[in-house]
Amino acid sequence: MPATRRTDATENGQDAGLRVLKKYPNRRLYDTQTSSYITLADVKQMVLDAEHFEVRDAKSGEEITRSILLQIILEEETAGVPMFSTQMLAQIIRFYGHTMQGLMGAYLEKNLMVFIDLQKRYAEQTGGLYEGQPFNADAWSQFMSMQAPVMQGFMSSYLDQSKSLFAQMQEQMQKQAGTFFPGMPGLGKTGKE
Repeated sequence: MPATRRTDATENGQDAGLRVLKKYPNRRLYDTQTSSYITLADVKQMVLDAEHFEVRDAKSGEEITRSILLQIILEEETAGVPMFSTQMLAQIIRFYGHTMQGLMGAYLEKNLMVFIDLQKRYAEQTGGLYEGQPFNADAWSQFMSMQAPVMQGFMSSYLDQSKSLFAQMQEQMQKQAGTFFPGMPGLGKTGKE
């Protein structure tokens, strides 16, 4: 189904505070809110500032936000210290086209949300220490050495929640398999029935 064109008000991000960026064939990004061209670094800053935005192809009107975010990740991965190892990236690629693709995406997303939640709780317990302050490695090291049991508790909680999410995903898959293949022994049974 072809992408639908929106009204000028919607295209310019005047609905619900959505900031609309347009990507032109010359690979330039245009911010309709500021009426100026911007860079990927500017888009990265919007992400860091938790701004709500959408990127559209200027010619077709197609929503292409994901491809722009992937470009930012690619730049981050090739500069400085990468977040993903080669082995991890290879494993992620192997999930594309696999029956587990959708479930793995949901699992990774939920896992990331759990980690973010734990990070927020940790920040609350430390009283927002160092938030908005220049990073001081010595002070941070000293603080962390005093917080080892707290960090161990957070990481233990994170790992337990991650394990629970994976178990829930396995249970859901087993139930769905039992629905699709009712005659297969062991499918649909979760051990809790």
